[in-house]
Amino acid sequence: MNIRATSQENNFSAVDNGQISTRGKSVLNQGEVALVGSGPGDAELLTIRAMRFIEQAEIAIYDRLVSDEILDLLPENCERFYVGKEQAKHCVPQDKINELLVQEALLGKRVLRLKGGDPFIFGRGGEEAEYMLKHGISCHICPGITAASGCTSYAGIPLTHRGVSQGCTFITGHIQNNGQLNLPWQSLICKTQTVVFYMGINTLPIIAKKLVEHGRDINTPAALIYKGTQPEQKTYRGTIGNLAALVKKHDIKPPTLIVIGDVVNQLTEQQLTTPGFLDAKNYVQVQNIKTA
Repeated sequence: MNIRATSQENNFSAVDNGQISTRGKSVLNQGEVALVGSGPGDAELLTIRAMRFIEQAEIAIYDRLVSDEILDLLPENCERFYVGKEQAKHCVPQDKINELLVQEALLGKRVLRLKGGDPFIFGRGGEEAEYMLKHGISCHICPGITAASGCTSYAGIPLTHRGVSQGCTFITGHIQNNGQLNLPWQSLICKTQTVVFYMGINTLPIIAKKLVEHGRDINTPAALIYKGTQPEQKTYRGTIGNLAALVKKHDIKPPTLIVIGDVVNQLTEQQLTTPGFLDAKNYVQVQNIKTA
Protein backbone atom coordinates (compact mmCIF):
# COMPACT_ATOMS: atom_id res chain seq x y z
CA MET A 1 0.00 0.00 0.00
CA ASN A 2 1.30 3.42 -0.91
CA ILE A 3 0.56 6.52 1.08
CA ARG A 4 1.26 9.64 -0.94
CA ALA A 5 1.05 13.39 -0.35
CA THR A 6 1.88 15.75 -3.16
CA SER A 7 2.23 19.44 -3.90
CA GLN A 8 2.15 20.80 -7.43
CA GLU A 9 5.93 21.04 -7.83
CA ASN A 10 7.12 18.58 -5.19
CA ASN A 11 6.46 14.90 -4.75
CA PHE A 12 6.69 13.69 -1.17
CA SER A 13 5.62 10.14 -0.53
CA ALA A 14 5.50 7.61 2.27
CA VAL A 15 5.53 3.91 1.41
CA ASP A 16 4.00 1.42 3.78
CA ASN A 17 6.55 -1.38 4.24
CA GLY A 18 5.49 -2.20 7.72
CA GLN A 19 6.44 1.31 8.80
CA ILE A 20 5.17 4.69 7.62
CA SER A 21 7.90 7.06 6.48
CA THR A 22 7.82 10.70 7.56
CA ARG A 23 8.59 11.72 3.98
CA GLY A 24 5.06 13.00 3.32
CA LYS A 25 4.47 14.90 6.55
CA SER A 26 5.84 18.36 5.77
CA VAL A 27 4.21 19.55 2.56
CA LEU A 28 4.08 23.30 1.97
CA ASN A 29 1.15 24.06 -0.32
CA GLN A 30 0.63 27.19 -2.35
CA GLY A 31 -0.73 30.05 -0.27
CA GLU A 32 0.70 28.66 2.95
CA VAL A 33 3.50 29.90 5.19
CA ALA A 34 6.11 27.76 6.94
CA LEU A 35 7.39 29.48 10.09
CA VAL A 36 10.76 27.79 10.49
CA GLY A 37 13.46 28.04 13.13
CA SER A 38 16.91 27.72 11.55
CA GLY A 39 18.74 27.21 14.83
CA PRO A 40 21.87 29.09 15.92
CA GLY A 41 23.73 28.83 12.61
CA ASP A 42 25.22 25.41 11.92
CA ALA A 43 23.20 23.90 9.06
CA GLU A 44 23.69 20.42 10.53
CA LEU A 45 21.46 21.46 13.44
CA LEU A 46 18.45 21.96 11.15
CA THR A 47 15.59 19.56 11.76
CA ILE A 48 14.45 17.25 8.96
CA ARG A 49 11.15 19.16 8.94
CA ALA A 50 12.97 22.49 8.52
CA MET A 51 15.01 21.14 5.62
CA ARG A 52 11.91 19.93 3.82
CA PHE A 53 10.24 23.32 4.06
CA ILE A 54 13.42 25.02 2.86
CA GLU A 55 13.51 22.78 -0.20
CA GLN A 56 9.93 23.74 -1.16
CA ALA A 57 10.18 27.50 -0.66
CA GLU A 58 9.31 29.89 -3.48
CA ILE A 59 10.08 32.96 -1.39
CA ALA A 60 12.16 33.15 1.79
CA ILE A 61 11.62 36.02 4.21
CA TYR A 62 14.58 35.78 6.56
CA ASP A 63 16.21 37.41 9.58
CA ARG A 64 19.72 38.68 10.32
CA LEU A 65 20.67 35.65 12.42
CA VAL A 66 20.04 33.11 9.64
CA SER A 67 23.52 31.98 8.61
CA ASP A 68 24.87 32.08 5.05
CA GLU A 69 25.38 28.32 5.27
CA ILE A 70 21.63 27.85 5.72
CA LEU A 71 20.68 30.42 3.09
CA ASP A 72 22.79 28.46 0.61
CA LEU A 73 20.33 25.57 1.00
CA LEU A 74 17.46 27.55 -0.53
CA PRO A 75 16.37 26.50 -4.04
CA GLU A 76 18.05 28.45 -6.84
CA ASN A 77 14.74 29.90 -8.02
CA CYS A 78 13.66 30.93 -4.50
CA GLU A 79 13.14 34.67 -4.09
CA ARG A 80 14.88 36.14 -1.04
CA PHE A 81 13.63 39.01 1.10
CA TYR A 82 15.77 40.25 4.00
CA VAL A 83 13.93 41.67 7.01
CA GLY A 84 16.72 41.58 9.57
CA LYS A 85 16.71 43.56 12.79
CA GLU A 86 19.55 44.87 14.91
CA GLN A 87 19.30 46.58 18.27
CA ALA A 88 17.87 50.08 17.70
CA LYS A 89 17.93 49.48 13.93
CA HIS A 90 15.08 47.69 12.18
CA CYS A 91 15.48 47.05 8.47
CA VAL A 92 11.76 46.30 8.18
CA PRO A 93 9.32 47.03 11.05
CA GLN A 94 7.45 44.04 12.49
CA ASP A 95 4.06 45.20 11.23
CA LYS A 96 5.46 45.36 7.69
CA ILE A 97 6.88 41.85 8.03
CA ASN A 98 3.44 40.60 9.06
CA GLU A 99 1.84 42.28 6.07
CA LEU A 100 4.49 40.91 3.71
CA LEU A 101 3.88 37.33 4.84
CA VAL A 102 0.16 37.65 4.19
CA GLN A 103 0.66 39.46 0.90
CA GLU A 104 2.99 36.79 -0.53
CA ALA A 105 0.76 33.95 0.65
CA LEU A 106 -2.30 35.58 -0.96
CA LEU A 107 -0.35 35.62 -4.23
CA GLY A 108 -0.35 31.83 -4.02
CA LYS A 109 3.32 31.39 -3.16
CA ARG A 110 4.90 28.82 -0.88
CA VAL A 111 6.27 31.18 1.74
CA LEU A 112 9.18 30.36 4.04
CA ARG A 113 9.54 32.57 7.10
CA LEU A 114 13.06 31.72 8.20
CA LYS A 115 14.13 32.85 11.66
CA GLY A 116 17.32 32.28 13.65
CA GLY A 117 17.05 29.98 16.65
CA ASP A 118 13.48 29.06 17.55
CA PRO A 119 10.61 31.28 16.33
CA PHE A 120 8.81 31.07 19.67
CA ILE A 121 11.79 31.97 21.90
CA PHE A 122 12.38 35.74 21.67
CA GLY A 123 11.59 35.45 17.96
CA ARG A 124 8.10 37.03 17.79
CA GLY A 125 6.92 33.93 15.99
CA GLY A 126 3.71 33.89 17.99
CA GLU A 127 2.83 37.39 16.77
CA GLU A 128 3.44 36.44 13.15
CA ALA A 129 1.45 33.22 13.38
CA GLU A 130 -1.44 35.04 15.05
CA TYR A 131 -1.47 37.74 12.35
CA MET A 132 -1.50 35.16 9.55
CA LEU A 133 -4.35 33.20 11.09
CA LYS A 134 -6.41 36.36 11.51
CA HIS A 135 -5.98 36.99 7.77
CA GLY A 136 -6.93 33.47 6.73
CA ILE A 137 -3.43 32.17 6.05
CA SER A 138 -2.54 28.66 7.20
CA CYS A 139 0.84 28.35 8.88
CA HIS A 140 3.17 25.42 9.48
CA ILE A 141 5.18 25.68 12.70
CA CYS A 142 8.70 24.27 12.76
CA PRO A 143 10.72 24.73 15.96
CA GLY A 144 14.46 25.22 15.86
CA ILE A 145 17.27 24.73 18.33
CA THR A 146 17.38 27.91 20.36
CA ALA A 147 20.71 29.70 20.86
CA ALA A 148 20.83 29.02 24.59
CA SER A 149 20.86 25.29 23.94
CA GLY A 150 22.90 25.11 20.75
CA CYS A 151 25.61 27.63 21.60
CA THR A 152 26.25 26.39 25.12
CA SER A 153 26.43 22.78 23.94
CA TYR A 154 28.97 23.68 21.25
CA ALA A 155 30.99 25.56 23.88
CA GLY A 156 31.05 22.53 26.19
CA ILE A 157 28.71 24.09 28.74
CA PRO A 158 25.80 21.96 30.02
CA LEU A 159 22.81 24.09 30.93
CA THR A 160 22.02 21.74 33.81
CA HIS A 161 24.24 19.26 35.62
CA ARG A 162 23.42 16.98 38.52
CA GLY A 163 24.55 18.50 41.79
CA VAL A 164 25.46 21.80 40.12
CA SER A 165 22.42 23.29 38.38
CA GLN A 166 18.85 22.05 38.67
CA GLY A 167 17.27 24.65 36.40
CA CYS A 168 17.82 27.17 33.67
CA THR A 169 16.25 30.51 32.78
CA PHE A 170 16.29 32.13 29.33
CA ILE A 171 15.82 35.89 29.50
CA THR A 172 16.32 38.90 27.27
CA GLY A 173 18.80 41.59 28.21
CA HIS A 174 17.38 44.02 25.68
CA ILE A 175 16.37 47.43 27.03
CA GLN A 176 12.61 47.98 26.94
CA ASN A 177 10.78 50.85 25.26
CA ASN A 178 10.89 52.83 28.49
CA GLY A 179 14.69 52.80 28.40
CA GLN A 180 14.89 50.56 31.46
CA LEU A 181 16.13 47.02 31.98
CA ASN A 182 13.23 45.82 34.10
CA LEU A 183 13.95 42.17 34.87
CA PRO A 184 12.93 39.87 37.76
CA TRP A 185 16.39 40.11 39.31
CA GLN A 186 15.44 38.36 42.54
CA SER A 187 14.50 35.22 40.60
CA LEU A 188 17.88 35.12 38.83
CA ILE A 189 20.23 34.83 41.81
CA CYS A 190 19.82 31.20 42.88
CA LYS A 191 23.24 29.48 42.89
CA THR A 192 21.82 26.25 41.47
CA GLN A 193 20.21 27.99 38.50
CA THR A 194 21.84 28.72 35.14
CA VAL A 195 20.81 32.01 33.56
CA VAL A 196 21.22 32.71 29.84
CA PHE A 197 20.79 36.24 28.52
CA TYR A 198 19.85 36.85 24.91
CA MET A 199 20.53 40.28 23.35
CA GLY A 200 22.38 41.48 26.43
CA ILE A 201 25.89 42.34 25.28
CA ASN A 202 25.17 46.09 25.15
CA THR A 203 23.59 46.09 28.61
CA LEU A 204 26.10 43.73 30.21
CA PRO A 205 27.45 46.23 32.76
CA ILE A 206 23.90 46.80 34.04
CA ILE A 207 23.16 43.06 34.08
CA ALA A 208 26.29 42.27 36.12
CA LYS A 209 25.67 45.14 38.52
CA LYS A 210 22.04 44.21 39.16
CA LEU A 211 22.78 40.50 39.66
CA VAL A 212 25.40 41.30 42.30
CA GLU A 213 23.19 43.94 43.96
CA HIS A 214 20.42 41.37 44.36
CA GLY A 215 22.69 38.71 45.84
CA ARG A 216 24.45 36.71 43.14
CA ASP A 217 28.10 36.12 44.00
CA ILE A 218 30.39 38.37 41.96
CA ASN A 219 32.74 35.38 41.48
CA THR A 220 30.06 33.21 39.87
CA PRO A 221 31.48 31.64 36.68
CA ALA A 222 30.19 33.26 33.51
CA ALA A 223 30.79 33.02 29.78
CA LEU A 224 30.29 34.97 26.58
CA ILE A 225 29.67 32.94 23.42
CA TYR A 226 30.10 34.82 20.16
CA LYS A 227 28.47 33.38 17.01
CA GLY A 228 27.88 30.02 18.66
CA THR A 229 27.89 26.85 16.47
CA GLN A 230 29.39 28.78 13.55
CA PRO A 231 33.00 28.69 12.27
CA GLU A 232 33.65 32.08 13.93
CA GLN A 233 32.54 30.83 17.36
CA LYS A 234 34.55 32.09 20.29
CA THR A 235 33.95 31.47 23.98
CA TYR A 236 35.25 33.80 26.66
CA ARG A 237 35.10 32.49 30.23
CA GLY A 238 35.32 34.60 33.35
CA THR A 239 33.10 35.66 36.24
CA ILE A 240 30.19 38.04 36.67
CA GLY A 241 32.69 40.57 37.97
CA ASN A 242 34.95 40.66 34.91
CA LEU A 243 32.56 40.03 32.01
CA ALA A 244 32.34 43.72 31.11
CA ALA A 245 36.15 43.90 31.03
CA LEU A 246 36.25 40.89 28.67
CA VAL A 247 33.86 42.62 26.29
CA LYS A 248 36.05 45.71 26.22
CA LYS A 249 39.33 43.78 25.93
CA HIS A 250 38.20 41.58 23.04
CA ASP A 251 35.79 44.08 21.45
CA ILE A 252 33.00 41.51 21.57
CA LYS A 253 29.96 42.35 19.44
CA PRO A 254 26.49 40.85 18.96
CA PRO A 255 25.39 38.18 18.42
CA THR A 256 26.79 37.06 21.75
CA LEU A 257 25.11 34.94 24.40
CA ILE A 258 25.74 35.53 28.12
CA VAL A 259 25.78 32.47 30.38
CA ILE A 260 25.80 32.76 34.19
CA GLY A 261 26.31 29.81 36.53
CA ASP A 262 28.66 27.18 37.93
CA VAL A 263 28.06 24.95 34.87
CA VAL A 264 30.28 27.27 32.79
CA ASN A 265 33.46 25.45 33.85
CA GLN A 266 31.91 22.05 34.54
CA LEU A 267 33.36 20.22 31.52
CA THR A 268 36.19 22.47 30.36
CA GLU A 269 37.62 25.89 31.02
CA GLN A 270 39.30 25.95 27.62
CA GLN A 271 38.23 27.34 24.25
CA LEU A 272 37.26 24.32 22.15
CA THR A 273 39.42 24.04 19.04
CA THR A 274 36.41 22.51 17.27
CA PRO A 275 32.99 23.77 18.44
CA GLY A 276 30.86 20.89 19.63
CA PHE A 277 33.82 18.50 20.02
CA LEU A 278 35.34 17.71 23.42
CA ASP A 279 38.80 16.27 22.81
CA ALA A 280 39.69 13.68 25.46
CA LYS A 281 43.43 14.24 24.91
CA ASN A 282 43.09 17.96 25.67
CA TYR A 283 41.01 17.15 28.75
CA VAL A 284 43.72 14.87 30.13
CA GLN A 285 46.40 17.51 29.46
CA VAL A 286 44.41 20.18 31.32
CA GLN A 287 43.80 17.86 34.27
CA ASN A 288 47.50 17.03 34.45
CA ILE A 289 48.37 20.74 34.51
CA LYS A 290 45.88 21.37 37.33
CA THR A 291 47.27 18.58 39.49
CA ALA A 292 50.95 19.30 38.76
